Amino acid sequence: MIRSLLLTLSLLWALPAVAQEIRLKDLVEFDGVRGNDLVGYGLVVGLNGTGDGIRNAPFTEEIMANLLERLGVNVTGEAFRPKNVAAVLVTSELPAFARAGGRIDVTVSAIGDAKSLLGGTLVMTPLNGADGQIYAVAQGTVIAGGLVAEGEVARVVQGVPTAGSIPAGARVEREVDFDFTSLRSLRLALRNPDFSTAALIETQLNREFGRRVATMLDAGTVELNVDATGMRSAAHAIGKIENLSVAPQTRARVVVDQRSGTIVIGQDVRISRVAVAQGNLTLRVEEAPMVVQPNPFAQGETVVVPRTNAAINQPVGTGLAEVRGGTSLSELVAGLNALGVPPNDMINILKSIHAAGALHAEFVIN
Repeated sequence: MIRSLLLTLSLLWALPAVAQEIRLKDLVEFDGVRGNDLVGYGLVVGLNGTGDGIRNAPFTEEIMANLLERLGVNVTGEAFRPKNVAAVLVTSELPAFARAGGRIDVTVSAIGDAKSLLGGTLVMTPLNGADGQIYAVAQGTVIAGGLVAEGEVARVVQGVPTAGSIPAGARVEREVDFDFTSLRSLRLALRNPDFSTAALIETQLNREFGRRVATMLDAGTVELNVDATGMRSAAHAIGKIENLSVAPQTRARVVVDQRSGTIVIGQDVRISRVAVAQGNLTLRVEEAPMVVQPNPFAQGETVVVPRTNAAINQPVGTGLAEVRGGTSLSELVAGLNALGVPPNDMINILKSIHAAGALHAEFVIN
């Protein structure tokens, strides 16, 4: 039955793929429209005995002492061992065109040996950009994404309780100095560089304005002349073109994750004529030691005699199944799924087809 199914599979032919139109804003990044990463170092307080151990995280004690001294509390020479404080790294992204006074989300992650950040409060933490300047200040109650339950000899952890988030937990204090209105030309950077897609974007932009306003520079960049569009500014030009639809031409690609057994296949993947055979070999070794005792009233000792049973089981294979040229790889995988081939074996088959030069696609292994 398996042989007949594979032979039936070899007769399948791929249907022509129809590219779906995608909005321009989902295909490219506009020059100057980007976020900036922020990072800060702070303290989470108010934990229920799940904070850092001071001996294992001395930096927690240091920043705690500095914070108290700034608040007017003298702790010089004092030895304090709080268990409800944890040192954390705070990360965030400053969106494009964020204005002073606006709020952004932050992520909080423990860097010491704290067990959980559940119920803690982040104390005022400056967030710095790559230039060292402070762009936002974060503070608020941490929403942890996990749960810890423990006793004297057992401990259960669900999720990641040592990391959490604070929605709208940071206030923007400094704006990025960038004059977007001064741009007279605008570059569109493709998220997935491709010459055919870039040419389609150029054609679509020129057709929209009825004259030559766009030029393809390379596979990943299309330049738009703002002055030639007749629009008042680059912002007005983006507002006019970002919802234009283009059918992208993507490369054929197969992506596999060996750890989870995940397989992702592009619609343009094709294979040449190839023969495939797959089988399993099972080796079983069992140890069944036998105890031998001497006869009654005989001189001797009880000994253990080793006894090993070894067997090799190789099921009858399906033989070589021929797959005709032009067959879609997605159809091949669907057939293997119908046969009950596990994901790991499927990945090995795809790797072998690729090694044979019959898989016409980029093969990515994670």
